[in-house]
Amino acid sequence: MVTQAPPQAPAEPSAGQVARRRWRSSRGIVGVLFALAVIAVVLAALRPTGSNEQLDPTSAKRDGTRAIAELLKQRGTPVTVARHASEAAAASTPRSMLVVSRSERLTDADIERLRSTPGDLLLLAPGRDVLAVLAPGVTSAGPSFEETSDPGCEMPFAKLAGRVKFGDSQTYDDPDEGVGCYKAAGSPRLVSLIAGNRSVTVVGSSGFLTNEHLDEEGNAALAMGMIGVPPSVIWLIPDKPAAGSGAGDKTITDMVPFGVWLFFLELVVTVLLVAAWRARRLGPVVAEALPVAVRSAETVEGRARLYRAARARDRASDALRSGARERIVPLLGLPRGSAQDPASMHEIVAAVAVRTGREEAYVGAALYGPEPADDAGLIALTDVLDDLERQVRQS
Repeated sequence: MVTQAPPQAPAEPSAGQVARRRWRSSRGIVGVLFALAVIAVVLAALRPTGSNEQLDPTSAKRDGTRAIAELLKQRGTPVTVARHASEAAAASTPRSMLVVSRSERLTDADIERLRSTPGDLLLLAPGRDVLAVLAPGVTSAGPSFEETSDPGCEMPFAKLAGRVKFGDSQTYDDPDEGVGCYKAAGSPRLVSLIAGNRSVTVVGSSGFLTNEHLDEEGNAALAMGMIGVPPSVIWLIPDKPAAGSGAGDKTITDMVPFGVWLFFLELVVTVLLVAAWRARRLGPVVAEALPVAVRSAETVEGRARLYRAARARDRASDALRSGARERIVPLLGLPRGSAQDPASMHEIVAAVAVRTGREEAYVGAALYGPEPADDAGLIALTDVLDDLERQVRQS
């Protein structure tokens, strides 16, 4: 009697093999998420950040405002730089223009001190607390990322300046009393109104005043027009306050970097795209009767061809072994559930070895062994399983 050579020694799929299979099925999604994270980090790193000298009239750096200060001096308007709100309040007169920059550094006491100062006010990208106190009636309408904008109003200095390149800017709701100019999506970036006995101008961007951008479009003309021709200009740029002083009105959302918001936005879009890609169907499940009856042999052959096309010998061998165990276990008098229970492997192998007279190593390799190395091994495994099942039935 010629006996079939047993397959390799019994072995269950290792943790490494399972991990590799999971990695192959998910590496595309992981790669996309990693690429989006890298893009967000790069964009956040490339996004310009303000230095301590941002909007400082004494700074010649790109984000300083020394150029506009020199233009004002040439026109005969001296610029006094104040580092504290108390200095600005003391220097203010009814005929002066107080320019308030870096308002996030102001404390509540500073803002209240500026409320009582005489003279006109120019607020550069003010925060919510500053708006509520120094520009009552002006409320934020959200950010705008349009680069340039036309005046769209009858304010003389805006019409003279013409088109201005603001860059990223805050917009405001149209005021009930006042004039709004340079609208983006229907909301002005610049608002001018009378509050009490003084003029207050609010502009949602300060970048157009810097040395880097002052010579673009009508930026210089708008800056000179907003400040006007007062006898003096007090430029308040507060020093960075000490920790715990209560300065600024930034919330947690204000302090989150732009790149972080961009990353989460990309992440949401990616999740939605992956969900649409992996969705098995769109809409409710519809029951539909098959037009023809398919013979079981055709189903088996079709599935076998799919396994062969995908070279999925592991799944094909698992299917063969699982089917053989399902048929053999009832013949051994064991519970049907034990056929797929790994804990019952040794009990099944021992019972089959006793019924067939085969060695347990041979039976174990046939019923629980690794995947065959090639198609010939898969065919040999089929013969071995058929032989074991036949012997169990006849014993």
